Amino acid sequence: MTDIAAYGGLFMTALLAATIFPAQSELLLAGMHASGAYDHLALLLVATAGNVLGSVVNWAIGRYLMHFQDRRWFPIKPAMVDRATRWYQRFGVWSLLLAWMPVLGDPLTLVAGILRVDFRLFLLLVTLGKGARYAALVAAV
Repeated sequence: MTDIAAYGGLFMTALLAATIFPAQSELLLAGMHASGAYDHLALLLVATAGNVLGSVVNWAIGRYLMHFQDRRWFPIKPAMVDRATRWYQRFGVWSLLLAWMPVLGDPLTLVAGILRVDFRLFLLLVTLGKGARYAALVAAV
């Protein structure tokens, strides 16, 4: 596999992992890092960029597509939105630093879109949180 394909695969896995689709970018990142065949900073940047872009997709869904929430095909369950909304209301915009968390993180980014959080602030906080999570993973491997 070429480096471009490997990094592209990591990017797409990280992007999907930040949406409602099941994917485990941490396992792929750890494996690529442990192999020693890839640049560690590039792995960190590619995984973070893909994961943040996935969160941007969630923000956009919350911002623009929630008016379809009553449709049967709509993929976001109301209970998930309610739980994330309560969490967000309790901790405010700073909760976006936890957008990396399994189960809660994706709905948080969706709620940020629903609540029309300023995109620049959203991008900053989500990038910091997700980047720190991937940096900790790379450091631990």
